[in-house]
Amino acid sequence: MSSWASDPRAATMTWSRRARRPAGLSREFRVAGAIGVAGCLLASCAARGSAAGPTAAGTPGADTPAAATTVAGGHTWMLTRAALAQLVSEPAVQAGLARAQVYEILQPGQQPLSAAGAVPVVTFSAVAALRQAVTGQQLPDGTRALLYDPEAWSFTPQAEQLAPAQAARRALSLARAHGLRLIVAPALNLTTVRPGLSGPRWRQFLDLGLAGQLAKVADVIELQAQSLERSTRTYAAFVRAAAAQARQANPAVQVLAGLSTNPPGAVVSSRQLIAAIRATRGLVDGYWLNIPGQGARCPTCNAPRPDIGRDVLRTVM
Repeated sequence: MSSWASDPRAATMTWSRRARRPAGLSREFRVAGAIGVAGCLLASCAARGSAAGPTAAGTPGADTPAAATTVAGGHTWMLTRAALAQLVSEPAVQAGLARAQVYEILQPGQQPLSAAGAVPVVTFSAVAALRQAVTGQQLPDGTRALLYDPEAWSFTPQAEQLAPAQAARRALSLARAHGLRLIVAPALNLTTVRPGLSGPRWRQFLDLGLAGQLAKVADVIELQAQSLERSTRTYAAFVRAAAAQARQANPAVQVLAGLSTNPPGAVVSSRQLIAAIRATRGLVDGYWLNIPGQGARCPTCNAPRPDIGRDVLRTVM
């Protein structure tokens, strides 16, 4: 994500998506989970039927490796290593995350914190780097999934920017061959490499069918909606449409939505992020809550705001 960051023994287990409640429920949802339940790693333990998604070699489906456990009604939280370290500094937040399903996103070469029972996931913006790390046994112990993050930036080859689903299929084949799951996080700015498009990027993203194309070749798709979080209505409209498109293409896919405490542009508040969650909590399986650092991957980000992240988690957990 432009504003952010396996184990064959798991191969006999399956993921299942939590039962989703209709949008607009009045009561606050509680993030809950059983990350320490023996043998379960990356999404919920209840088995999917074989009809839940494609199961041919190189495609996601019920016969692929497993993931973590969540209690029905709970949400997954995806956090970079840096964000996780900042958030668990508050005991109440650490305790809440320890009860939830948490993916810890690592840059290549990083070692996991092993905080809050988080499951290690290593992120890549190019398939060549992903291949090198996987085949060269460069992943940290305990890695359960790979994250492929194609964006219109220098870290993703232009060919992959133009055909992200084809690139993701290659990433999926590599993941499967090593007993791993695949998370894809296509950026909205992938629309900028397509000539002749008009209108807001999020509408272009939907019109191109990118959520559906990427969901077909993934176990989890993360919708990079964080640039829309200042408008709850727009954020919810995009997440609703993109999640529906993804699940139509792959009913077994797990859908996450992106949030950021300090994206480029106008400063955001915890109230805005909480409103975005409340508007979409019945539409998705969880959120990537990012606290980006300023650098090459987000040169125009505002200063990191872990205090906003902690406030958000205190409120919704």
